[in-house]
Amino acid sequence: MAINALIGIVAPFLLARWAIRNLKAGLKSVLTGAGVFVLFALILESIVHQIVLKGPHGAAIIGNTYYYALYGGLMAGLFEEAGRFLSMKFILKKESPAAKTGIAYGVGHGGIELLIIFGVTMVSNLAISALINSGNLDVLLATVPEANRAQVQAQLEGLQTLTVGTLLFGLWERVSAIILQIGLSIIVWTAVRKGGKWLWLFPAAILLHALVDALAVIISKSVGMLATEIVVFALAIAVGSIGWMLAKRLNVAAAPGAAPAAAAPVAAPAAAASGAEATAAPSPASGATPSE
Repeated sequence: MAINALIGIVAPFLLARWAIRNLKAGLKSVLTGAGVFVLFALILESIVHQIVLKGPHGAAIIGNTYYYALYGGLMAGLFEEAGRFLSMKFILKKESPAAKTGIAYGVGHGGIELLIIFGVTMVSNLAISALINSGNLDVLLATVPEANRAQVQAQLEGLQTLTVGTLLFGLWERVSAIILQIGLSIIVWTAVRKGGKWLWLFPAAILLHALVDALAVIISKSVGMLATEIVVFALAIAVGSIGWMLAKRLNVAAAPGAAPAAAAPVAAPAAAASGAEATAAPSPASGATPSE
């Protein structure tokens, strides 16, 4: 837990430093990604969960693995990708159109998720474990309201059964999440920057995000943790590969030499004595542009 806590706290800052120093990305992109995750995933999405899952259909959703997986996946996809799209379109519109902006956004988005969900959780688990090992568990339970005591007791029992393997699976899951967030960020950044026929990448990102989250829930309930992490990692690599291919297109389009070529000069008329017809030179617009 101590190693995981250290990784969860230090890794986000190292990733941000790498994006800013090595990729020459802006700090604004990293901070925007972090802020959007907090606002859209931790605050706005949580409000919707409180309304839906405590509403008249909440019990039916929670009680059915497939309903819960579909609901959770779609909510994560809708909120996180909508936040990604809106912030990229309006907050980052003056940033570099190259892939580095989308990558830096993904570093911020995935990094703050790693810090809060993994790093802070591990620190909390360490503190509780220290109380358990010191025999002061009763002191902790005494501070918990009676209505929540059974739930906390169950969490403590789960903490006592943690193994090194379980903690390593948790770390592996966070690696997959970082790859996924960066890949999705490049996909949405491409939709924002290229627009037009590329806008379909935005709903595609929503569906990809929903698919990964939903499958993670279904597989973990039916097969187990190892199979879940293998599938999630494979999907994250697939999404990351799509992002990598799109990043190359973005970088080519953003390169200084990617400006539209000038029109071809008009062919000189042929000599009258030869009787040959002048053939017009093909226009650059008729062929593939450098970005294609």
